[in-house]
Amino acid sequence: MEDNIIIVDTAGNAIGEINKMDAHISGTLHRAFSVFVFNSKGQLLLQQRALDKYHSGGLWTNTCCSHPRAGEFTPDAAHRRLQEEMGMDCELTELFQFSYRHEFANGLIENEYDHVFMGISDELPLPNPAEVAGFRYIDTDLLIFELLEQPEQYTAWFKICLEQVLEIYRQII
Repeated sequence: MEDNIIIVDTAGNAIGEINKMDAHISGTLHRAFSVFVFNSKGQLLLQQRALDKYHSGGLWTNTCCSHPRAGEFTPDAAHRRLQEEMGMDCELTELFQFSYRHEFANGLIENEYDHVFMGISDELPLPNPAEVAGFRYIDTDLLIFELLEQPEQYTAWFKICLEQVLEIYRQII
């Protein structure tokens, strides 16, 4: 939690930097990214966050997500964290950005300007157990059903942006 991350304005422009934990305590708007990797069968690679993460531990989410460090380009950070979390890398395309704010039961606040990336890879992940408790590939129809039946099993940001990711993915494929 020593990394400084990028404070942004509501249009996503960098306006400063802040310690990552301080951003989540104060609710300061900051830059983030979410990576969605599909395999050639059209299944989405999900990760289950490590149980001891500072928030959302044990919940299922997109393939990888994090924050660029101060001075780091967001696409570079997405590749770095995909390697650090999932032990893999692939070509990534930025799809869109969105902002969201979510307060967690432990008092932490996500207030993020999130850049969403997509990739396609059949590389088998080798997850870092400090970051990832589990992973699975899932057909998108089953995923949507699971989200309707058990939304509490998934992270807040994943539920917000999944529909738009799937819409774009289906247009591309």
